[in-house]
Parts: sequence; structure tokens; C-alpha cells
Amino acid sequence: MNSNQPLRIVFLGTPDFAVASLEALVEAGFQVVAVVTAPDKPSGRGLQVHETAVKASALKLGLPVLQPEKLKNPVFLEQLSSYKADLQVVVAFRMLPELVWSMPRLGTINLHGSLLPQYRGAAPINWAVINGEAKTGVTTFFLKHEIDTGDLLLTDEEPIHASDTAGTLYHRLMLRGAQLLVKTVEAVQQGNFNQIPQKALSELKKAPKLSKETGRLHFEQSAEQVRNLVRGLNPHPCGWLMLNGKICKIHEVQVCEKPVENVVSGTFEVVNKKQFLIACNDYWLEVIQLQPEGKKKMTADEFLRGHKIESIA
Repeated sequence: MNSNQPLRIVFLGTPDFAVASLEALVEAGFQVVAVVTAPDKPSGRGLQVHETAVKASALKLGLPVLQPEKLKNPVFLEQLSSYKADLQVVVAFRMLPELVWSMPRLGTINLHGSLLPQYRGAAPINWAVINGEAKTGVTTFFLKHEIDTGDLLLTDEEPIHASDTAGTLYHRLMLRGAQLLVKTVEAVQQGNFNQIPQKALSELKKAPKLSKETGRLHFEQSAEQVRNLVRGLNPHPCGWLMLNGKICKIHEVQVCEKPVENVVSGTFEVVNKKQFLIACNDYWLEVIQLQPEGKKKMTADEFLRGHKIESIA
């Protein structure tokens, strides 16, 4: 195509992870003609109606916003078609029907928070940390029928530090992904890109949606595995255990140098009324920050000043 002709782009996204990409495209001078995001919904204690992070950003940028309940709704499809997009860009949105992703003449590009084909699915950043990976990254690709399986365009690696949580890694990948998306759209506009089919690997690590049960801590695992689960679910939805018969979120732990000997995994120990230790299958784990049901987040020291630990599970 003529690289001097500006692409008409429709952007689809919902959370703050997508905001960085939307703003980066606009700052780079691309013509974003409309934004599609999730409907406003009630949340919080007062069930006040809140708009998505992407909607808030789009309105500040003066962009038209579409918020369909159903993506196959004829009225929405007609609205979307009226913007005559050359290209659609998807960042952290729901699964699109073919009627939507095939609409633009150049197709639809997706930004994914992993090095595809690994960690296809809804929670790639969390699962990379949970599984103790040393690196991850971001990938751009063209959408097709099966989720996260389209031809690759560009990738960019990002190390995972031992101190990382899903939250810290999320922030870095959000910014790195926005930069990669701009490069990708530039390449598509100039017609200077290669489409690389995803390799068929013998071991594909998945990134399914997180459930409450995902976060339950199992101390028959190694201390490092439990630590990785805790940091992979920090800040949300958090690892948890049953403490004195109630759910207690665990925000931070650290592996002790003290090996576990002659005690059953899951045994707890309080040291000097300040340290809360739990035995895993190899080393003791120290709870650093926790959040008892109905309470604010606190240090283990603060918790132990006012509470006695009777049981954990």
C-alpha cells in the first residue's frame, strides 16, 4: 500500500494495560478513528458505575467510543463498519468473532503479554511468574480463528527478576508492549513486515484465566514454588490460605535458609512473636505481608501483636 496514506485504525481494549498502547499510537501520529471497549459496569461497595480505563483515555483524547454488550449485534457491526478501518488493533480485550476481526482490509493485530506460542491465554504475565520463568516478553500477531495462534509479527523479550511480582512485570510489559505495537503498525503501514507462523512446540505452557482456587497455597510444594505463586498473584487476586478458619490473603513471603526437618508440610511456627513461618517440602517459608479476611494488609509482625495463630490450612 502507499505508505504516505495514513491508516485508519480502530483500537479495541479495556484495562490500563491497553491504555499505554492507545496513547502511544496517538502520540506516534497514527489516525485512531474509533475505540471499542467494554460497557460501563457497577463495582465497589456502593456499586457505582465505572467506565473502563480505555474509555477514560479515549475520551480525553477526543476519540469516539463504542461499548457493545454483544460483538455480533448488527447495530454495533454497522457502527464499526462505518469507520472504514484499514486496520484494527487489539490489546487486552475479549475474544473477537470473525465478523469483527476480518472486517478491516489489512486485518486485525493483537498485542499479547508473552513470547508466543508460549503462554497463550488470559493471564500470561501471572503464569510466567507463577512458573518461575527467567524471561517473558510481548508479541504482536495477526488474529485468526483459534485464540492467540495467528502469524507472528514482532516480539520483544523482558527479563523476570527474582523480586518481580505480576504487578511490577505487568507495568514493564505494558510500556514495552506499547513501543512494540507502534513499531508493528509502522511496519504494516510501510508494507515492510514478515508474517511468521507459530511453531508447533512439544511443550506448550498455557495461561488460563485465574480462579479463586488458583491462589490456594499448597505447602507440600517447594518453598520456591509457593513463593512464585504468591508473587505471580500479587497484587491481584492474591495467594491465600485458611488462617484460624478464615480466608487470609498472602501478599509477600520469602524463603528461609532453614531446611525443613522432621515436620509435616504445612506445619506453622511463630518465632519470638514476630515471625510467622510455614514448612514446605524443603525449606521454611516466612510470611512477610498478609491480609486477614475483612482486614487491611499488614506485616506479619503487626498481625502477631494482636492475633494468635491457632491453625492454618
